[in-house]
Amino acid sequence: MAEAVVKRLVWRKLADVRDETRAREVVRRILAENFQAEEKLDADARTLLMDNAKLIRDSASDYKRLFTLVKTKLAKERGFTL
Repeated sequence: MAEAVVKRLVWRKLADVRDETRAREVVRRILAENFQAEEKLDADARTLLMDNAKLIRDSASDYKRLFTLVKTKLAKERGFTL
């Protein structure tokens, strides 16, 4: 994936890449950090929903919809783009 990103950046002349190996490493690191941040968002959203499981059950709310709403709200608060 990192290789494809670097190739597209170079091909579209959006980045001046002198060392493609280094650029791939940087993109790979950024992607890994992004995936980890999203996993943390998922875990935090699940925790919030589990903490309020009884209220959710009693209100007959849709868990999947609530999960998406909570995750979106957390992402916005943290400045994270989904």
